[in-house]
Amino acid sequence: MLNIVLFGPPGAGKGTQAEFLISSYELIHLSTGDLLRSEIAAGSGLGMEAKAYMDKGELVPDEVVIGMIENKLEANKNAKGFIFDGFPRTTDQAKALDVLLNRLGTPITAMLSLEVEKQELIDRLLSRGKNSGRADDQDKSIIENRISVYNEKTSPLIEYYKKQDKYYGIDGMGSIEDIAGRLKEIIEKQN
Repeated sequence: MLNIVLFGPPGAGKGTQAEFLISSYELIHLSTGDLLRSEIAAGSGLGMEAKAYMDKGELVPDEVVIGMIENKLEANKNAKGFIFDGFPRTTDQAKALDVLLNRLGTPITAMLSLEVEKQELIDRLLSRGKNSGRADDQDKSIIENRISVYNEKTSPLIEYYKKQDKYYGIDGMGSIEDIAGRLKEIIEKQN
């Protein structure tokens, strides 16, 4: 099974590249945001628990999110693999995910981290903001803060996967096709 943690700062192109990887390798996209929304919409126990936290403006605890991920994995036992998008975001989450995946006999294959120069990220997000209407993509100072928060919070996670020899920094500059080719090269070496 091919299990990929797709990583990168806001504007790195994770969504675009996730679509390429999903179609190329028949993977299931596991976005924690989508998972939370679908569990809440379904009225599941975990969904209602998550909603109670979200309604108070609090973060959903890791064990609730891990429970949702486990449900998704169990529901797709015959999948060729998964792309984890938006999770893990901390070392504790990565450890919890490893415990779950190792118990299921299907560990993380690789963490693919799209690396893009800061000014390029800002330019991409401002451009996206013109079309998407997302307020957080329209203000340069908000964008710079999001990038700073990403850099502060995620560097320990990068170290975590480096220690497991699963971290791969991918040049996220250039055309969509060039970046997809770089990702494919790394994945082909894993199989």
